[in-house]
Amino acid sequence: MEKLANNLQNKVSKKLFSAVLVPFALLFTFNSTAQTVKDTIINNNISFEKGKEYILGGITVTGLKKFSEETVKVFTGLRDGQTIKLPGDKLTSSIKKLYESKQFSNVDVYLAKLDGETVYLQFDVQELPQLNKVKITGVKKSKAKELIKDAELKLGAMLTDNLIVTTKNYITKKYTDKGFLKTKVNLDVQKDSSDINSVNINVFVDKGSKIKIKDIVFTGNKELSDKKLRKVMSNTKRKFIGRFWKGSKYIEEDYQEDLESILDKYSRLGFRDARILSDNISWNDDNTININIDLEEGKQYRFADILFVGNKEYSDNQLRAILRIEKGDVYNGAVLKERVKGDGSPTSEDLSTMYQDSGFLFSQVNAVETKVQNDSITVEIRIREDDKARIKKVTVSGNDKTNDHVIFRELRVKPGDLFSRSAIIRSIREIGQLGFFDQNVTPDVVPDYQNKTADIDFTVAEKGGSQIELQGGYGGGSFIGTLGLSFNNFSIRNLFNKDAYKPLPMGDGQSLSLRLQTSRTFNTYSFSFTEPWLGGRKPKSLSFSIYSSNQYQYDYTTGDVNKDQSLGIIGASIGLGQRLNWPDDFFQLSQTISYQSFKLNNYGFQVGTDILNEGTLNNLSYNAAISRNSAGPSLIFPTYGSEFSLAVKATLPYSLFTNKDYDNLDPQEKYKWLEYYKFTAKGKWYTAFTDKLVLMTNAEMGYLGYYNSELGQNPFERYYVGGDGISQFQLDGRETVGLRGYENNRLSSSEGGTIFNKFQLELRYSITDSPAASIYTLGFLEGGNSYDNFDTFNPFEIKRSAGLGVRIFMPAFGLLGIDFAHGFDPLPGETEKSGWQTHFIIGRQF
Repeated sequence: MEKLANNLQNKVSKKLFSAVLVPFALLFTFNSTAQTVKDTIINNNISFEKGKEYILGGITVTGLKKFSEETVKVFTGLRDGQTIKLPGDKLTSSIKKLYESKQFSNVDVYLAKLDGETVYLQFDVQELPQLNKVKITGVKKSKAKELIKDAELKLGAMLTDNLIVTTKNYITKKYTDKGFLKTKVNLDVQKDSSDINSVNINVFVDKGSKIKIKDIVFTGNKELSDKKLRKVMSNTKRKFIGRFWKGSKYIEEDYQEDLESILDKYSRLGFRDARILSDNISWNDDNTININIDLEEGKQYRFADILFVGNKEYSDNQLRAILRIEKGDVYNGAVLKERVKGDGSPTSEDLSTMYQDSGFLFSQVNAVETKVQNDSITVEIRIREDDKARIKKVTVSGNDKTNDHVIFRELRVKPGDLFSRSAIIRSIREIGQLGFFDQNVTPDVVPDYQNKTADIDFTVAEKGGSQIELQGGYGGGSFIGTLGLSFNNFSIRNLFNKDAYKPLPMGDGQSLSLRLQTSRTFNTYSFSFTEPWLGGRKPKSLSFSIYSSNQYQYDYTTGDVNKDQSLGIIGASIGLGQRLNWPDDFFQLSQTISYQSFKLNNYGFQVGTDILNEGTLNNLSYNAAISRNSAGPSLIFPTYGSEFSLAVKATLPYSLFTNKDYDNLDPQEKYKWLEYYKFTAKGKWYTAFTDKLVLMTNAEMGYLGYYNSELGQNPFERYYVGGDGISQFQLDGRETVGLRGYENNRLSSSEGGTIFNKFQLELRYSITDSPAASIYTLGFLEGGNSYDNFDTFNPFEIKRSAGLGVRIFMPAFGLLGIDFAHGFDPLPGETEKSGWQTHFIIGRQF
């Protein structure tokens, strides 16, 4: 510090002020462009004690043009009467605050007066000029406005050298990224005489013509053809007639990324020494460019011996089974790294994960090339296992509404357990499956090497647990509307606790819903409740529901509805669900007993040769379903795993226990107790190409059968295929199967099908996964059909469709979406293909 002061003492300011100047720590000159501080000193007759605290008597400001003296005083943060040191941090901080305000280009501070223990300071400032007008020429007016906004050329902004440089660079890059490689941008700054310390900027843009890539020329490549190398360059493409999905633009950042992709491709094929000797751009006479890339491939290497060193917990054979690389395989450094360190995915199978899943938190696994001979490379997998680590403490933070026990019961990590990476990942998935939190659950692992333990804190961000359910669609000749209230994180134990209403008792993970659905042809009311952890100790769920519905006769030929002809349904169900431990704990068994009473009032049902008009029918059924759901981590946008279910629903075979003559029995007595059995199988797979691009594959099948051929099929429990898939919730056991590109339910007969199949490929791309709204787009191919019986069943005779759509999930309203689908086949009984259909999805996910 003393040396610095001596150097500064040799510099003398040429400024003359009535006030004398003080030593270096008091007098600062700061250049806002260079962002450096220099101290100026002038010999003076005022003496003061360095490091001593003085009382600030006052501040004066000179050099002002637009700002008031009081405004600058506020910027400094200093106030009269406070104590400051000379020199000291408070004075330094005040100068920094003035520059951080981005209003001044230069600030000098002088000691104006010293009166005993009181000092008076003078701030001499130089204000930055303000922008008054900005004009951009060379582009359209609308584009000029956009550039002014994006470059932050706001009127009243302070003009700095940095703003001029960044504006020029931004506009230049804006157009070069679009292929205008010869873009020129000039800025002309002129003083505005109509206002004090104001300037106008004229920006001149010369885009030139768009430059396209005519050819990408490779030299030095023998093992990989030019065609294969161009394919590797996913961002940089040459111009091609008919290419509309990828422009032939040259973008420097993307081009550099493609060069890395070329080297990665060679590396994966064993050419570890491959390098790019040179690359350049050459211009053609037709105002296009060629990209020239000179390569040196080197020789192809193979794996020699793969040796394991330091492993005690696992044998060499066990480690080789995970490594999956054999002697003689083409050397692939990228794959070697992935098999040793992991590929970053939750389902990664690698040596490091293998050890961390067994408690070896502090283990280290590294691959080292120990010998390169000719074209063979010997690799040592060096392992330091260390001691196993146990989990000391598990905490959850961020849950303001959801009670801790609701989260803790889903966690797969407990205090005292051995550390396991897969158990942490599984815990993240289980928290996400609750549906109460944003999908970005963050686990913070705090290791304690000395004690061989780790603390884990799961940070969650809550989202709305309640939803207003709104569904809308058109089917069966009328608009179908649904209004429902779903409380997905309810607390029934606090139902009579008035202090818990904020605005409703929440936090115990229970589900309670009220639902109303209506159209011209029916109306339905229902109430349901689910406790996911009955008793709070084991993952056994209890659910029950009650409902009532009225359906009215609909004439498909005229479109008329006759409310004097009605079908009334009342029913209730109770179900138990249990998470299984075998074959693994992704499996669940659900069992439900339900009862329905159907009251017919001049409501015509055609059942075989019989017609039902009046009477009461009863449906007592048992439903069992075994399912496996490993999809995750998000409910809305799963990126891995699968969902499978196999369900059977059946009644007792009443007719087989009696000696009734069903051929001559009255229809009301004949179908007094419905009998049937029903099988449904569904499966979904999620395959992630990136963390945002996921392929969903779906297959479904269902069959409704009967016990007694004299009775045949009953009129309920049918399949209705086609349309948006919004359930009509008419409570007659029907299942609505969506098949976009066709009208709702129109692929089934008016009575409904007894067999259906459906196949689906859906490519999804996530735009955002913010807590406020999750948005993804999709493209799909679908095929399926409905059949009345086995005589007409043909699994290959399906109705096909394709289309695009978008989904938006908002916590308060659920899933919203729209699909534009094209049906390639005609509806039953018609000859023209279905064509384009628009489906609005509210509250339902395919």
